[in-house]
Amino acid sequence: MEAHFPTAFFEGKKVHLGVCGSIAAYKALELLRALCRANLRVTVTLTEAAARFVSPLSFQSLGAERVFTSMFAPAGAAPQDSPLSSPFGHLAPGAEADAFVIAPASATTLARLACGLADDLLAAQALAWSGSLLLAPAMNPRMWNNAATRENCATLARREHIILRPEQGRVACGEEGEGKLPDLRLIYLHCLKALSPGDLSGKKVMLTLGPTREPWDAVRFWSNHSSGRMGAALAVCAWLRGAEVYALCGPVAPWLPPRINRLDVITAADMLFQAEKLWPDMDMGIFTAAVADFAPEPFGDKKFKKSGQEAFSISFFPNPDILCKLGRVKKPGQLIVGFAAESERLEENARHKLDSKNADLMVANLIGVPGSGFSGTCNTALILDRKGRRESLPTMPKSDLAWRILDWLSTL
Repeated sequence: MEAHFPTAFFEGKKVHLGVCGSIAAYKALELLRALCRANLRVTVTLTEAAARFVSPLSFQSLGAERVFTSMFAPAGAAPQDSPLSSPFGHLAPGAEADAFVIAPASATTLARLACGLADDLLAAQALAWSGSLLLAPAMNPRMWNNAATRENCATLARREHIILRPEQGRVACGEEGEGKLPDLRLIYLHCLKALSPGDLSGKKVMLTLGPTREPWDAVRFWSNHSSGRMGAALAVCAWLRGAEVYALCGPVAPWLPPRINRLDVITAADMLFQAEKLWPDMDMGIFTAAVADFAPEPFGDKKFKKSGQEAFSISFFPNPDILCKLGRVKKPGQLIVGFAAESERLEENARHKLDSKNADLMVANLIGVPGSGFSGTCNTALILDRKGRRESLPTMPKSDLAWRILDWLSTL
């Protein structure tokens, strides 16, 4: 999965994964691997049809604690040979799991769930589950568009189950349309969302992330090495914890789930324009973007030619300071998080920025440190807040740092 997805805060949580008969069943193996890498405990149920596409042993080999395949032990087998291990094993996921996902979910299983049937093991387990199911359908486009399937999905949605729409594309039978299994990244994140605390529910969070690009001639621009991973990690973590998230993304910003409101921008002026529109309605502003402090005076819409030039000069003019501008108009109750990438005097410069920008929290790091900062997947940070508190955090994945920053914000 993506480097900006969190993995370190779900250890010991339990997920039950249901897999239905579909050519997409093999993708459930990769989902299992991702969940196990997040230190989740995963049990699996394969329908009879699913077991024809992918074997129970594959799931066991990749880390599933238990794999259920049948309601009953095979004829002539001793009861202890049943994969359920007890007469009431069909109730186990409902009693033990923290999240229940079915991926892929077939039309048959959607119909069973909508009608409340318990005529196979997976349907019985789902019926005994008291929470919201996460359903990721995959099927032929004509089956997905059938009125019966749509009505079943509408029924399940009214019961507050979460249905991820299939994707558009060519399916295994060669037909084109809506029916492909949803993006595994999206299924994975919805699993984590079901396990997250929800402490930001009802909050609106605006983030800036990535670099800005300030154009000079028809092909060249002034920018920096920001990858946008830190901001993307914060956007994902805030969404997982229940916030309504608005992400102002500079060029090269990473993938974000579609339920995050993404606005792509290029220049500092573009980013400021969008931020000023959104900010009055926000509860939090998290400013991770590496905004270019200066922009070159434009050469024009033609390409600058080097012929005849031994040297040349470019004039620059200052860009707007987005953090400073929004900090000045911050209303009571709004929180601002700033980021400071420094080459020297880290704490001194970070504390000055905290005060001068009217921020509530400042996250600072030294550039040029191996394994940390721009373009990397990890960061080392010093955190200062308006209450005078400080904490030095060791090098860790940016996704884990993002979670820690949101924990800190909850104390302000």
